[in-house]
Amino acid sequence: MRDTDINSNKTLPSSLVWLFAAASGLSVANVYYAQPLLATLAQEFGLTQAASGMVITATQLGCALALLLLVPLGDMLNRRRLTLVQLVMLCLVLLALGSATSTTGLLAGMLMTGLLGTAMTQGLIAYAASAAASHERGRVVGMAQGGVMIGLLLARTLSGVVADIAGWRAVYFASACISLALLVLLWRMLPPSVQSEKRLSYGALLASMVHMLAHNQVLQVRGVLALLMFAALSIFWSSLVFPLSAQGYSHTAIGAFGLVGVAGALGAARAGSLADRGQAQWTTGAALLLLLAAWLPLGFTTQALWPLIIGIIALDLAGQAIHVTNQSLIFKQESDAHSRLVACYMLFYAVGSGLGAIAATSVQALAGWWGVCGLGALVSLVALVFWRLTLSAAKS
Repeated sequence: MRDTDINSNKTLPSSLVWLFAAASGLSVANVYYAQPLLATLAQEFGLTQAASGMVITATQLGCALALLLLVPLGDMLNRRRLTLVQLVMLCLVLLALGSATSTTGLLAGMLMTGLLGTAMTQGLIAYAASAAASHERGRVVGMAQGGVMIGLLLARTLSGVVADIAGWRAVYFASACISLALLVLLWRMLPPSVQSEKRLSYGALLASMVHMLAHNQVLQVRGVLALLMFAALSIFWSSLVFPLSAQGYSHTAIGAFGLVGVAGALGAARAGSLADRGQAQWTTGAALLLLLAAWLPLGFTTQALWPLIIGIIALDLAGQAIHVTNQSLIFKQESDAHSRLVACYMLFYAVGSGLGAIAATSVQALAGWWGVCGLGALVSLVALVFWRLTLSAAKS
């Protein structure tokens, strides 16, 4: 019997659905706390502006390793036990990161934070999908993904506020305390994990992911779109700290721009419903055009505040709409491999985010803010052209 069939007549209580969403958001936030802190970290650890991108890149490398090595374990091990063990380890890593005294310690801590934060986040999404009944799976996974997006955006605000009050180290100490509280809640409320009768060895588990990446056309197309879209978002968020810091904005003010992005992310919630009605390609095309157009107002960040706000809303609205539509199409396919499927898709995301971060800080050092916006617009244009070229073969 498949695990997706066992829960077919049960509906998850709202409190559990909200817990999945909150836990996903709190887990992913750890991956993004460093973005408003780049200038401070560069100063304390003696990094150049271009080299500071290594902080984000190390985190994204951890994300990629998690997707390759840890997230697939959800299709092999007891998801409940795996989630709790990973959260204990994340608490310890956050404490170590907050105590880092060398560049090596900082980068190692960022890598491990990316590793465990991503494993937790994507594992919880797969957990939610397997625990939900078939008639509510889209809603439950959508709620969890909504938590991820809000956590991602609000992480910058929380990080900036805490850093201004108590320093950057307090950000990670506070997160360790939050993670400990979350551990208690998950231990008490997570439902039993039901495994599929089809058991694979770890080697076979990883090999099956290679097969998915090589032969699943929907995953391939949507994965490349995710790579390019998340690269564009990373280009913006990884380098925004520099022009704003130069204008005298505090960590709190820089992080608060994440609140603007929440409006765009929430506005994209309708994308999943449009995809369910067969309008996934229309939604994708419109979102990609918006992603490209967003870079024009963003270019005037150093001249006025309102173009920046408009650009952030457009950028995050477009990004979330593409992300929700991608996942809707990928999870529409019948599969017992929830953990592997989300791992394969999010692997494209990790690669795009990492490349976007290192490219953005390098271009910022060479060509300034308009160079960064030109790079973001170019990546967005490539995504739009790729979508149009693959449209005839796409399946809605």
